[in-house]
Amino acid sequence: MFFKFFRFFFYFFAASAQLRYSISEEVNEGAVVGNMAKDLGLDRSTLKTRKYRVVSGGADPLFSVNENDGVLYVSRKIDREEVCAQSSVCLIDLKTVLENPLEVHNVGVEVLDINDHAPSFPEKEKTLEVSETVPAGARFQLKPATDPDSSSFSVQQYKLSQNDHFRLDVKDKGKDGKIPVLVLQKPLDREAAQSHSLVLTALDGGKPPKSGQMAIVINVLDVNDNIPMFSNDVYSATLMENVVVGTEVIQVNATDLDEGQNAEVIYSFGHSVSSNVINLFDLNESTGQITVKGPIDYELNDKYDIEIQASDKGLAPLTAEKNVLIKIVDVNDNAPEIEVTSFSSSIPEDSRPGTTVALISVNDLDSGLNGKVICSINQEVPFSLSPSLQDKMFSIVTKSPLDREKQSHYDLTITAKDAGQPPLSSEKTIRVVVSDVNDNSPEFILSPYTFYITEGNNPGASVFSVKASDGDNAVISYHIVRDRDEHSKLTSFLNINSETGDIVALKSFDFETVKTFQFQVVASDSGSPSLSSNVTVNVFILDQNDNAPVILYPVSSNGSAEGVEEVPRNVNAGHLVTKVRAYDADIGYNGWLLFSLQEVTDHSLFGLDRYTGQIRTLRSFTETDEAEHKLLILVKDNGNVSLSATATVIVKVVEPKEAFAASDVKSSAKDDEETDVTFYLMITLGSVSVLFLISIIVLIAMQCSKSTEYTSKYLQEANYDGTLCHSIQYRSGDKRYMLVGPRMSVGSTIVPGSHANTLVLPDRRNTSDEVRSYLVVFYTKFDEKI
Repeated sequence: MFFKFFRFFFYFFAASAQLRYSISEEVNEGAVVGNMAKDLGLDRSTLKTRKYRVVSGGADPLFSVNENDGVLYVSRKIDREEVCAQSSVCLIDLKTVLENPLEVHNVGVEVLDINDHAPSFPEKEKTLEVSETVPAGARFQLKPATDPDSSSFSVQQYKLSQNDHFRLDVKDKGKDGKIPVLVLQKPLDREAAQSHSLVLTALDGGKPPKSGQMAIVINVLDVNDNIPMFSNDVYSATLMENVVVGTEVIQVNATDLDEGQNAEVIYSFGHSVSSNVINLFDLNESTGQITVKGPIDYELNDKYDIEIQASDKGLAPLTAEKNVLIKIVDVNDNAPEIEVTSFSSSIPEDSRPGTTVALISVNDLDSGLNGKVICSINQEVPFSLSPSLQDKMFSIVTKSPLDREKQSHYDLTITAKDAGQPPLSSEKTIRVVVSDVNDNSPEFILSPYTFYITEGNNPGASVFSVKASDGDNAVISYHIVRDRDEHSKLTSFLNINSETGDIVALKSFDFETVKTFQFQVVASDSGSPSLSSNVTVNVFILDQNDNAPVILYPVSSNGSAEGVEEVPRNVNAGHLVTKVRAYDADIGYNGWLLFSLQEVTDHSLFGLDRYTGQIRTLRSFTETDEAEHKLLILVKDNGNVSLSATATVIVKVVEPKEAFAASDVKSSAKDDEETDVTFYLMITLGSVSVLFLISIIVLIAMQCSKSTEYTSKYLQEANYDGTLCHSIQYRSGDKRYMLVGPRMSVGSTIVPGSHANTLVLPDRRNTSDEVRSYLVVFYTKFDEKI
């Protein structure tokens, strides 16, 4: 039956706590040792996430911890004799580790011995030959019984069977145990008895005790009455570890005062010498020379106390014992060993200096200076080694800020070097990965963006794109800011691909409706919390030749471009017959109109000004000229693909009297109507004059406010007779742009890529007056006849 005991002690240190438990050997696998989470006051709910575990260097650990409740339990059956041999206290030191934050707790588990082994003798029967001349008090040392159990359950006493000649004496050899010695109480008489049979019983400390027996047969011999005597009272020697096999250690010497074979001495190891010592040292039985037989390791044992027996060759050999003490001198033959007991393979880049990355322990089996270890990191890295409160324990901590965008990982080489001569060292490399933290906002490649779009674009097609990059290599998403202002009407027709930044126009833009607008695009990363940045996008619509010329005059009553003009026959060459007026809604060259005669009855009689649309006579009329002429005038714009319109003018040649009569009739018929027209014209001119004065006053007031803003302007060139022209001015950066008609102002330049209808105006903000609002002026030059 097994008894299990539980007890624990608390030891408090600056950075760690130690528990101590006790458990009996041979308990079943899974037996509970203790509740460490409860004893340490740990939160059970976080044990699993913090990876609560027992750090063990062996492949088959004795103990494990339950991550759910923090209970320490036995992983496999524990044989105390296998783990701790015959040590008085079998204490197993464990390290338990929690992460995030890092905590290390030292736990000591004492394995309590149970009486599971009986004492046993190396021999079942021992034969002794004792001379009858041996005096009372002679001692005969026997091989002790062994018990693998610990001291309390090891061999505690010996008992000798009842007899008349011998008693039992026990010699306590400390850690080597108790040695039974037969002591002769009464001289032997060979003639009375040639042999004696005894039984030696060994008892351990169990309750009830277990025992083992050995039979002793004593043969009585005659004579040889002198015991060998050693020449020295004390034998001792020093020996360097790792010496070669065959090295002489020391020589013992003993003499016997007898003669013949009774005086010849032979040497042997005492019965108390363990098999390990016999495997390491050899004893010459004739000379007493002790030599090295196996590898000597200071770390296994720093001294050996060897018992040497000297026996004579008499029929009843006499024996003397002497101990030889051999001290082993340490040699620096063990390199330091580096063990990573806890390691966080990944550390956030925003960790503060002093954050613990790993916990390492360094061990050197050598002693003294040979076992003193210096640990270092010989690299230019933002990490350093910090010594722990426990001996030979170090923490790897950050010493400066980390930046994953500069370096994503570090291979740290830890060097451990002892102080021996020559020094030995070892290295261990661990990789620390710097995990990303969202600390970089997306950045646009350009700011602001400026795009030029030709009007009439295909709805649903991509018109332009924006692009942003993120130093954290995060996924970037895009969206358009849609505020409640006039630009929102335009941005509602724009859609952006949230992944690529491609912007799609959902409708076609019309230059005649809108010429420029701007909006903002926001780029957001996928971090938590998300970071974002925005950029302004300026869009300029470029004119296309999408409007055909419109005939303003002549226009008939049914709306067709057709008119009749009467010309006196007696007019001279150069007489103005009429003027064809047309309008094109396009801007620039697309709105520049040219006039040409497509059909005419007599090319020598009429001429057409290709720029003004004026029809004049090229010569005087003759009697042979026809009385009616049809002129077909083609009006086309100056676009790459020209659009056109036609007008028909019927010229009737009349006699001067008929022309004047017709004129008088018309004048008489329209007298009242012309009076009304004159009245309305005067009102119109007066209104325009008032508006002009108001505009001048507004311009002066705005100049005083020193505003530098610019808006669109729609202007007609007054000197361009017969064609209505437009211009628009806008600013981008440090330059001011103007889209104009067929004639350009002095000092303007063509912007490359603007299809020859965009001008850059000199910046005269500091030297001349600026216009903030736009002014549309329509100027119509009336014919002298009207």
